[in-house]
Amino acid sequence: MNLNLVNRRKFIRLSAAAGAAIAVNPTGIQAAGNGTRKAEIPERVLGKTNIKVPILSMGVMRADNQAVVRAAYNSGIFLFDTAHGYQNGKNEEMLGEFFKGKKRESFILATKVKENQGNAAASRFIEKFEISMKRLKMDYVEILYYHALSRPEEVNFSPVVEAMVKLKKDGRVKYLGVSTHSNEPDVINAAIDNGNYDVVLTSCNFTQSHRAELNKALERAVNAGLGTVAMKTMAGGYLDKEHTRKVNVKAALKWAWQNPHIHTAIPGFTSFAELEECLDAAAHPELSEEEKAFLASASCKHGLYCQGCKSCIAQCPENLPIPDMMRAYMYNYGYKSPMLAKDTLLELNLQDNPCRKCVSCKVTCASGFRIAEKISDITRLQYVPDDFLV
Repeated sequence: MNLNLVNRRKFIRLSAAAGAAIAVNPTGIQAAGNGTRKAEIPERVLGKTNIKVPILSMGVMRADNQAVVRAAYNSGIFLFDTAHGYQNGKNEEMLGEFFKGKKRESFILATKVKENQGNAAASRFIEKFEISMKRLKMDYVEILYYHALSRPEEVNFSPVVEAMVKLKKDGRVKYLGVSTHSNEPDVINAAIDNGNYDVVLTSCNFTQSHRAELNKALERAVNAGLGTVAMKTMAGGYLDKEHTRKVNVKAALKWAWQNPHIHTAIPGFTSFAELEECLDAAAHPELSEEEKAFLASASCKHGLYCQGCKSCIAQCPENLPIPDMMRAYMYNYGYKSPMLAKDTLLELNLQDNPCRKCVSCKVTCASGFRIAEKISDITRLQYVPDDFLV
C-alpha cells in the first residue's frame, strides 16, 4: 500500500477530530486563554501579549494553497505568519480568502513589512502595510513585524518605529515586533531596549555557532516581557545541495522547544505529511535517543544555512549582501522554493553578474561556504522567467 496515502488518511482523521472540537468550542483563542479548551499540544504565553499559543504555529511563506492552511487550522494551530513580500502578495491574498467569514477571535495573524531606511521610509512602510491589509481582508492584525533587521540602528529607526506605534494606537495592529535573520542577539537586545516592541521573531536552530549569545538575548527578552517566536528551525531543511542528508524535522523542532525562552516556532510545512510530522513532534516534544544522536552529529555542520555573521561583507570589494544571497541559495536548494529564492534576490537590486570585477574571490566564509561558486549558481535564478519556476 502507498505509505503517503496511509499517512494522508491518518492525517485527515486527525484533522477531522480536531475540527469537530473547534466546532463545539468555536471561541478558539479565548478558550485557550481561560483554560477551557484542552490542547494536545503544549502551550506557552507569548510574553506581555498574554496570548496563550501552542508551541507549534505555521509559517505560511511557502504554502500556496488553502488545503494545508485549513488542515493546520483544523488541527488546532491558530497563529499564522506571513509577510507583505511573500509570493509577491499572493500569500497574504490566499490567507485573506481562507479566513474570510471565520470568527476573528479563532486565529492570530502576523505579517511583516520590509523597508530600508531613508527618506519617505515611513510612508512607504505604511503604504505596504495598507496593501497587506487589503490582501488579508482584515481591519487589523495581531502582530506587525519590522522585517529582516540585522543592526540595532534599524531597530531604532524612529520614522518607521513612530509609524508602527501610531498603527498600534489606531487599533490597526495589536502588537509590534521585529524579525531578524542575522546578528540576532544585537537585534533582540536593541528591541528590548527600544521599549516599543512586544514580540521578536528570530532565526533559531541547532547549527548556529552563536547559540550561547542568542540564548542570553532570548532570556533577557522573556524577562522583559517580550514574546519570542523561532524561525529557520530546520537550518535549511538539508545539510547538502544534493539532498542526501535531510535535517531531522522532529529533532530540529524539539531542539528549539527545549529552550523555555522560545514560546512558539513557525516551521513552513507545505504538505499534509510535513504538517503531520510537525504535529507529532509538538504532541511529543521530548527528544528521543535517535533525535539526540542526529543533533549531536549535525550540530557542527552548517549545511545550507548561512550564519549571517556578515564577516564576508567586509572582505568583499563590492560589499555584496552575501548573507542575503546565501539565504536565497538556501531557499532554492534547501526549501526547494525557487520563486522564494528569486524574490529574495530581486529585493537586493543586484547588478548583472555582481562578481564581474573580480578575477578571483577574496572572501573566506567562517562556515566554509564556497562563496563565489554559490553566488554564481544562485544569481542566475533572477533572470529565469517565473513560468519556469512554478
